[in-house]
Amino acid sequence: MDKIGLSYNTEKKKIIISEYGRNIQEMIQHLTEIPDRTKRTETAEFIVSVMEQMNPQVAESSDYKHKLWDHLHIISDFKLDVDGPFEAPLVEEQASKPRHVNYQNNNIRFGHYGQYVVKMIKAAADIEDENVRNAVALSVANQMKRDYVEWNRNIINDQVVIEDLRSISEGRLNLADDTRLITIGEIQGKGPTPPKPKMAQPKKKKKKVPNIKANMNNPNHPSYKKRNPQQEK
Repeated sequence: MDKIGLSYNTEKKKIIISEYGRNIQEMIQHLTEIPDRTKRTETAEFIVSVMEQMNPQVAESSDYKHKLWDHLHIISDFKLDVDGPFEAPLVEEQASKPRHVNYQNNNIRFGHYGQYVVKMIKAAADIEDENVRNAVALSVANQMKRDYVEWNRNIINDQVVIEDLRSISEGRLNLADDTRLITIGEIQGKGPTPPKPKMAQPKKKKKKVPNIKANMNNPNHPSYKKRNPQQEK
């Protein structure tokens, strides 16, 4: 049943920017109907101040005033003609779709190390000085172990990292098989794992040995009485 003065939101015009609500949108629609340009501009400035109060988080941006005036023009369906502090946005800019960003199609065999580590390995393999090349290879291997632990969260054998380094560099970076890399504790910021302290052994209590000689000379001791039965009489 229809009631006079009541209407459903579904029957009204769609809200263009929902953050400001229907009341702001209706105020802006009324703003476009004000014939006097000066009064229309003053009313627009008042509406922008209300929009700022409704969305205080917008003020966190350095150009928030510009954004509010852009929203004002967008909600008015670009029909607003006022002397604002900024130029009105173009309809074409709002209707155009953003440029498509192409995804990289690089085929990385060891994805858990990342593309930059692979580039570091190739750059290290081109170093002519052998001592410098080995030092850089060790540094890269430690970084590979960090990346592996971050990606897998499991304990990794150093030999696996050394073999991956040799494979990615096509045999040009060869660390010794017994090379010790950074420990899991150092990766997690706990430092090297300290050796377990030895548990102190409890001291054994010495068993008291009865002083037989002293007991035999004690008249109150049973051994003295057995040796001297006449003392009981």
